[in-house]
Amino acid sequence: MTEALILVDIQNDFIPGGSLAVAHGDEVVPVANRVQKSFELIVATQDWHPQDHGSFASNHPGRKPGEVIELAGMPQVLWPDHCVQHSRGAEFHSGLDLSRVAGVFRKGVDPDIDSYSGFYDNGHRRSTGLGEYLREQGVTHVYILGLATDYCVKFSALDAVKLGFTTHVIIEGCRGVELHPGDTERAIEEMRAEGVLIQRSADALVRT
Repeated sequence: MTEALILVDIQNDFIPGGSLAVAHGDEVVPVANRVQKSFELIVATQDWHPQDHGSFASNHPGRKPGEVIELAGMPQVLWPDHCVQHSRGAEFHSGLDLSRVAGVFRKGVDPDIDSYSGFYDNGHRRSTGLGEYLREQGVTHVYILGLATDYCVKFSALDAVKLGFTTHVIIEGCRGVELHPGDTERAIEEMRAEGVLIQRSADALVRT
């Protein structure tokens, strides 16, 4: 059995002070650094949007963040501009240890469709290459943490299960956007229902 740790979107714009800040998002950083010691293979995903991305409310005159439109034939929540390519907001949090990250898989690069999952865009039309990479490394079990529980973590975990990986989400290392109260817990239950193994504490993974 080969395990991999996937660090999801631990970027400045999702941290308090960023343009799409997740409450207490900075608290995932020490958890991510702590559990890395237990894995030989670590990868990260990175939101990497062009400025004209269709998920940005600013690109739809008269629309506001939080509204829902149709994009690429699917419902799309509109967001503040965030994680724009080459911006400070798109950079990983400065406290995140990247020294052992073997690969970074960028998503949301197509302006015409969003990409919550680290594996595919929202329409499953294009792969980021993450699934293929993990298979090439012989990975069978993935552990996921990062931002945000109710969006990019959830969709990454659901895709991982569909791809046949035994999938764990380390809840201690995640925080949710909570556009609507209860979104995070609903996301956890949805993941569990699809076969994701929910691990509330990271302590069991910290191996000395």
